Amino acid sequence: MTAAVITGRKYRTRPGRLVNFLGRMRIAVYCGSKAGSDDSFRAAAEAFGQELVRRGVGLVYGGARVGLMGVLADTVLRGGGEVIGVIPAQLQERELAHAGLTQLHVVGSMHERKALMADQADGFVALPGGVGTLDEFFEMWTWGQLGIHAKPLGLLDVGGYFDHLLAFADDMVRAGFLSAAHRAMISVSALPGPLLDAMATAVVPPEKWRDLR
Repeated sequence: MTAAVITGRKYRTRPGRLVNFLGRMRIAVYCGSKAGSDDSFRAAAEAFGQELVRRGVGLVYGGARVGLMGVLADTVLRGGGEVIGVIPAQLQERELAHAGLTQLHVVGSMHERKALMADQADGFVALPGGVGTLDEFFEMWTWGQLGIHAKPLGLLDVGGYFDHLLAFADDMVRAGFLSAAHRAMISVSALPGPLLDAMATAVVPPEKWRDLR
């Protein structure tokens, strides 16, 4: 068993253990601060929020009221679900913060935002978004490889949005920079229910450093 500390809380990893986070409380979602150019993105954010409410899973997200982030938060709130936002002070000052959340944490930096979201969540999902979405999701993927957490990760692949990204991940495996086991950490589906079901039975592989011994 290995241990690491993020914001004062220990995450213990048991490589190979089945992870079932759906009996817990919250999932962190990364998605666009814009709504995107296709109505399917907005519809997917609404559907994902509705599925979280149906399963009684709380939402942790970036705290903004705009774009897909706002659509997702509003959907969960309308359904009576819990929504925890984490936003850097710089963005709050630009009046992007959502005023109606269950909780809103204002932090000093993006680094603090990532750490607190990780601390609050039992799994991580990316919906369509831009560079910031990928940055936050990839950091959680990296932390999973390093054994910092043992929490499932998923991509809601709306209309094939992540297809090229997944193909590149496969290229990393073929080139020898990513193990097949760590590539398989990412559950993928175009639909919220199947994605959450896949994440609930995800297998946590050994941390990557074991491959280097």
